[in-house]
Amino acid sequence: MTGERRGTLYLVGAALLYSTGGVGIKAVDAPPLTIAACRAAIAAVALLVMLRPRGWRWTPTFVAAVASYALCVTTFVVATKWTTAANAIFLQFSGVVWILLLAPRLLGEPRGPRDVPAIAAALAGLSLLLFSNLEPPGPGDAVAVLSGVFYAGLMLLLRKERGVSADAAVMMGNAAAAGVLLPVVLATTGIGLSLPSALILGWLGMVQIGIAVVLLTRGLRWVGAAPAALVGMLEPVANPIWVLLLLGEVPSVASIVGGATVIAAVAWRTMATPVTTQMLPPE
Repeated sequence: MTGERRGTLYLVGAALLYSTGGVGIKAVDAPPLTIAACRAAIAAVALLVMLRPRGWRWTPTFVAAVASYALCVTTFVVATKWTTAANAIFLQFSGVVWILLLAPRLLGEPRGPRDVPAIAAALAGLSLLLFSNLEPPGPGDAVAVLSGVFYAGLMLLLRKERGVSADAAVMMGNAAAAGVLLPVVLATTGIGLSLPSALILGWLGMVQIGIAVVLLTRGLRWVGAAPAALVGMLEPVANPIWVLLLLGEVPSVASIVGGATVIAAVAWRTMATPVTTQMLPPE
């Protein structure tokens, strides 16, 4: 198995774990900032235990990665609470376009011949998947688009800081989000969680963020930012599957066709590993 194929498997696992976030966030009976603060605090502790990063430095790129991560996860929680989970994840993934456009210039990664048609097909599939659910734009949708900008910055910066620095960046990003949000929450609404909500937040922090981040940073050691973003599109495809399994909601024909289109586009791109687009081994 090549390094890129191994990295792709890590990224698939991360996307599937991330895809449980929408259902989990919707299920927690608490304001969005409370959810974001508690999830980030739990994730920071979990990542400290699992990653134990050492040897990283506070470079401008590292600081930018920390800030992008904190802003990305916070805006996503707010968007998920303010609009539909489908809207939030679809609009956040608009950041993939920025990654495709900027990765060659900022990271020096060659653009693969399949990147442009694959991402076009994947976005078309996502549009079809969510067409019947996409509501008129509102505040939640605007926050989701903003989350997509931070997502793009995060993916580009983590690829640049791959290795120990990337591990430290995601850990510190969660710590930064918790450090900023917890005082605000305690001074305003307080935490006050029910037992079911606390258990769901435990999953969101330790598994949906913690383990998923470990898989993500490992995958980015071998896979470029643009193809990694394409694999990440499995997240919004898996979201309605979790809804079906946990809430009994049957997806529409458009959802099935759209999801199949995304999976086919991702498979078509990631199964090709021409020499000119293979990534260097992790540093």
